[in-house]
Amino acid sequence: MSDTAIQQHQKSSLPALTLAAIGIVYGDIGTSPLYSLQTVFEAEHGLALNPLNLFGVISLIFWGLTLIVTLKYVTLILRANNRGEGGIMALMALAKTSVGKASRWYIPLTIMGLIGAALFYGDSVITPAISVLSAVEGLEVATPFFKPYVVALTVGVLIALYSFQSHGTGGIGKWFGPVMTIWFVALAAMGVINIGKAPQILSAVNPWHAFVFISANPWVAFVALGAVVLAFTGAEALYADMGHFGKEPIRTAWFFIAFPSLALNYLGQGGLLLTDPSTADNPFYHQLGAWSVYPLVALATAATIIASQATISGAFSMTREAIALGYMPRMRVTHTSVSEIGQIYIPAINWTQMIAVLLAVVGFGSSAALGAAYGIAVTGTMAVTTVLTFFVIFYGWKYNLFLSCAATVFFLIIDVSFFSANALKITHGGWFPLSLGAVVFLIMATWKQGRQLVFRNLLMHAIPLEGFLDSLFKAPPERVPGTAIFLRSETDGVPHAMLHNLSHNKILHERIVFLTIHTADVPWLPPAEQVKIADLGHNCFQLDVHLGFKDEPDIPKALELCKDKGMEFEMMETSFFIARQTLIAGPGGGMALWREHLFVAMSRNARGAADYYRIPPNRVIELGTQVQI
Repeated sequence: MSDTAIQQHQKSSLPALTLAAIGIVYGDIGTSPLYSLQTVFEAEHGLALNPLNLFGVISLIFWGLTLIVTLKYVTLILRANNRGEGGIMALMALAKTSVGKASRWYIPLTIMGLIGAALFYGDSVITPAISVLSAVEGLEVATPFFKPYVVALTVGVLIALYSFQSHGTGGIGKWFGPVMTIWFVALAAMGVINIGKAPQILSAVNPWHAFVFISANPWVAFVALGAVVLAFTGAEALYADMGHFGKEPIRTAWFFIAFPSLALNYLGQGGLLLTDPSTADNPFYHQLGAWSVYPLVALATAATIIASQATISGAFSMTREAIALGYMPRMRVTHTSVSEIGQIYIPAINWTQMIAVLLAVVGFGSSAALGAAYGIAVTGTMAVTTVLTFFVIFYGWKYNLFLSCAATVFFLIIDVSFFSANALKITHGGWFPLSLGAVVFLIMATWKQGRQLVFRNLLMHAIPLEGFLDSLFKAPPERVPGTAIFLRSETDGVPHAMLHNLSHNKILHERIVFLTIHTADVPWLPPAEQVKIADLGHNCFQLDVHLGFKDEPDIPKALELCKDKGMEFEMMETSFFIARQTLIAGPGGGMALWREHLFVAMSRNARGAADYYRIPPNRVIELGTQVQI
């Protein structure tokens, strides 16, 4: 989707898009009040609940929301869009484009982007676990009877949520915005009520309280940052979802709904703790008294399910981008909506993530324990985003070096401070999302490097296509009616499928098309730029299909675009020849032998090219070839 299309869409339906953004974009950060202050004042953190510390913590949260979310993400980062798309993968592609392939920064930027993406996957496991668990824990506040059943109830809710993914959110998605709007109104109302009981808490808006808190207890304050950051989780989501809604709806939803509601609720919870410190065990559910617990549990559960849904959908979206950019093997991607192109379902990711989320819930057992695991992945991704943005604004936008460095250093100091504070919690749970991120990074790096080794091997043994065709047609084989399309990689010479076909069948079709898929470092390409045809002579053609990393990989659809270029295809008279590679791991390759075996295993389980590119199965002929890496 182009910037112009987004702008036109925004002008026509800004209120509708803003309502939708409230439901999807701000679910994660919107449910943070459930557990943030409760985690900050956990006894194990050693932070005493007294006025000095309380005012300092509330001030840190308020100014964190202001500097990190409002200034960094809503005001600045949303400008760094890749043709309207946001998120760590889109930002990495934009940063790499800004410096160019010849730059020494090209590979380091790729590695940083993959680290940020891997950390996102770790965060996407913790978010559903802590959100739903903290909502259900409200039942403990109502009566101790429910305490033994909290984990079981949470597991049940999460299994139902993940089981529903294959049906899509088209039916219930329209309720996400209204439900989250009710949630934010409730947050604001509870905040106002408790501020009214302790209006002195409003002075926490003064950043001096944060400064005094940090000065008086530098080590304790540093440790507390690891819990304070829970109030900002979800900031990356508003950037990642920019392609769905555009900048203006996301900014409108933040300034007029989300930010005021969150600020009021944190101030209100601070006022409650000021007047009644005994509520520190779960200040959120004590805000209105015992009568409100059950309604709040119901509303909070709905809100956390929506927040989890946004995270799950984000994992699906990022996986599809990673596949298109060549960092993950092809997987089955199901579209759950005929009208919304972004609504997809990836079974492999869905069930793998569900297992990891359930392990987190059962293993940690409480939102307070999960709080120790939460934060390190989020802050790591935030730091990576800051660094990547520098390369965009300096190399891409040509901003002044001093201004670019000053802005980057300012936000990087904040990001590194929060990341360092969370690093203290690695042994208490932070290892969990880091381990998940490390596994994902290993998979992405191994797949990318493995494909490069395969291409290198094919290139070494490649027969130049032009020379081959010249020699072939000096004594041409028999030609039969119809069109043969040979899929050919960017680095390939004569496709192996063509060599096998000539060797065994000794014929050629009347028209030969060599088709190569190119994936650009941009999310979308207009149809007019997607196909290019070169005449190779002898009724042979090179067809280059260019796609953005969010474009649909649909070869029949691309062939329809060729009509405007003077080439038409009749599907029932067209055969697709695909070489199915059988990979063999061997010593002396470019990776450790165990990584080669991992790559081979992933390749064998990857979705077939014909299926992935939506080629009609009855028009496909697959011919095998062995490649040693």
